[in-house]
Amino acid sequence: MLCTLHALRVITVTFSDSGRMVLLRASQFAGTVSVRGFHFSPAAFSNVAISKFEKDTYLPYKKLEENIKLVKDRLKRPLTLSEKILYGHLDQPKTQDIERGVSYLRLRPDRVAMQRESIVQDATAQMAMLQFISSGLPKTAVPSTIHCDHLIEAQKGGAVDLARAKDLNKEVYEFLSSAGSKYGVGFWKPGSGIIHQIILENYAFPGLLLIGTDSHTPNGGGLGGLCIGVGGADAVDVMADIPWELKCPKVIGVKLTGKLSGWTSAKDVILKVADILTVKGGTGAIVEYFGSGVDSLSATGMGTICNMGAEIGATTSVFPFNDSMHKYLAATGRKAIADEAAKYKHVLTADAGCHYDQIIEINLDTLVPHVNGPFTPDLASPIDKLGDNAKKNGWPLEVKVSLIGSCTNSSYEDMTRAASIAKQAIKKGLKAKSEFVITPGSEQIRATIERDGLSKIFEEFGGVVLANACGPCIGQWDRQDVKKGEKNTIVTSYNRNFTGRNDANPATHGFVTSPDIVTALAIAGKLDFDPRTDSLTAADGSKFKLEAPTGDQLPARGYDPGEDTFQAPSGSGNVKVDDKSQRLQLLAPFAKWDGKDLEEAVILIKVKGKCTTDHISAAGPWLKYRGHLENISNNLLLTAVNSMNGEMNKVQNVTNGEWGAVPATARDYKAKGVQWVVVGDENYGEGSSREHAALEPRHLGGRAIIVRSFARIHETNLKKQGMLPLTFADSADYDKIDGSDKISIVGLKSFAPGKPLQAIIKKKDGKEVKIWLNHTFNEQQIEWFKAGSALNRMKEVFSSRK
Repeated sequence: MLCTLHALRVITVTFSDSGRMVLLRASQFAGTVSVRGFHFSPAAFSNVAISKFEKDTYLPYKKLEENIKLVKDRLKRPLTLSEKILYGHLDQPKTQDIERGVSYLRLRPDRVAMQRESIVQDATAQMAMLQFISSGLPKTAVPSTIHCDHLIEAQKGGAVDLARAKDLNKEVYEFLSSAGSKYGVGFWKPGSGIIHQIILENYAFPGLLLIGTDSHTPNGGGLGGLCIGVGGADAVDVMADIPWELKCPKVIGVKLTGKLSGWTSAKDVILKVADILTVKGGTGAIVEYFGSGVDSLSATGMGTICNMGAEIGATTSVFPFNDSMHKYLAATGRKAIADEAAKYKHVLTADAGCHYDQIIEINLDTLVPHVNGPFTPDLASPIDKLGDNAKKNGWPLEVKVSLIGSCTNSSYEDMTRAASIAKQAIKKGLKAKSEFVITPGSEQIRATIERDGLSKIFEEFGGVVLANACGPCIGQWDRQDVKKGEKNTIVTSYNRNFTGRNDANPATHGFVTSPDIVTALAIAGKLDFDPRTDSLTAADGSKFKLEAPTGDQLPARGYDPGEDTFQAPSGSGNVKVDDKSQRLQLLAPFAKWDGKDLEEAVILIKVKGKCTTDHISAAGPWLKYRGHLENISNNLLLTAVNSMNGEMNKVQNVTNGEWGAVPATARDYKAKGVQWVVVGDENYGEGSSREHAALEPRHLGGRAIIVRSFARIHETNLKKQGMLPLTFADSADYDKIDGSDKISIVGLKSFAPGKPLQAIIKKKDGKEVKIWLNHTFNEQQIEWFKAGSALNRMKEVFSSRK
């Protein structure tokens, strides 16, 4: 008996307890395989499983090699590493148009990682599952997992905070657990750790293409994978067996030479890159590291660099396969993967003579420790200039709280280096002058540092070890030492420091740096301290200097896995959502486009300056509503600055002249049938991948977002929800618009790729100003707009196949 198997894929999707899809793995059998009976040997794959959780799904290196050869024969040029991984996962490598910055690639990811950040890490998983349920599909087309890391508020300490979170979020956790059971999704329980750390420890491998519903998904680049942050709707597509679409990115090369030493760490590499490229310099590009300096970095150090690449707007970041990755894979129980990757090193490194669109060179021998901030992760100060910059700009010198850990810097290496500094202080009779907080990235890290005595050192130093979760990094922090509005300074080893990001206090000056520098500044208690040159006073009055930190890349006794926190799906169960719930709400489809131009829409707000997804949809206390679109929409644009008055959350309702809150005004417009738009500045929507920042304006009646430029993920999220993300053809036209104007957008009936739309701005006195608006919609995305959302369009397509 002869049968033919066509492109069989096994995909795994992972959700975070936030409701976001966290993980989607897709292993593809290349092309068509003819078999007799049903016994076959897929030559396109090795016999090495991609993880201990998917023992029947194998590494796709042979297929990658074949696809890469096809593409290279077509392009007739050497490829960068990121191009190899990306083009190796093309749905149609023989025919796909490939032009950096121009063509849209249709890809088949190996995995989807769903974090619940949009719903609450449990946050994103909530919304991702709600969207999947509303799609009408009976089951995910791929193996999937949910991760619970966003809903645990830092308050008193690990065990107490975890128990409190389980109680407060019982409804959400039960929903995610039952939804996972019904739809075949694995469930990582609260306390498991942060999604990115779990992926690095269990799922990431060299050559992987993974999409994840969190902007810091690129963390997996530390193991040579191409891991890209997306919105939940993108993850739903992959779960539904639809090729994922990405605009072909440009490639920025970062050449590293020399070797890290002393107080300089891997974190300083990305802090320096952020200084060079700024928060938008990586937009539309993959950052690819190469050079002799790469080999001086640990795998987790490379993960740190890739993780924070999100702060420069990069599509993702990646390192070539090397010995550090091999050692880490072996240490985390994946030696077979490491050995197999070594056989395909030619696939997992860049070709000689490949072309980068831009090259940055950094000499690690001369790189110094940096501290970036406040309020933006690209404002860099070398450690010896930090004090002067603080005094010049009026930043509070006293450090109130020092925080280490998070998905960016909670590796064993990070913890041992920080502990080596804390031990020096303890030996001299000192403790941290500031509050000192430690966030383990995973249960494995927590158990290992506890076994090896590091947790005890931190506690003797005056520290508090929090639960294995995101915690203060994403605003889950019940901070009590300062009042809201009180000017103060905190230093963290996190990745992001936007206004109000960590504690909801807009007066908090947040600085990001390495765990080493955080710990040193905790001892000094002030910003104007350079541990390389400045002295401290011991308990006996003597002066001493801190020695440079030391640490181990990997634990000598191996990792302690700790408690088993993974729950495999049962394949059955019921999903219930109470109509009266204030935490969960089933989604209703958005209305289709009515076939008309947008006429005289009012401007809800003209935003002045930086407007991140934190400004558009705040986290912190709002995380608990990430599964309830109606309730979460009450935080729309709360901290965006209104250009009309320079204030936050105060806009004028043009229907009655009254001033009110942004969400309330939007609701009033929706109730009255008044269409509205938002006008914004540069890099609108930078930061987190949270799709609520797109869902909320759509839910409250918004039609278009018109800005100078967009961050990549947010622009796509807006398209997915049926909004019109548009940019000024002439950036100066931003200044031609007043908050009291009305805007018509014409040309929608002939909406087409590459064809600008015209906006007619009607002034109060009746005069009209005409300007042009650009867009990046392709034909498929225009169908999303017409259908009302990508999800609506998906249902239309599936219905037509029946």
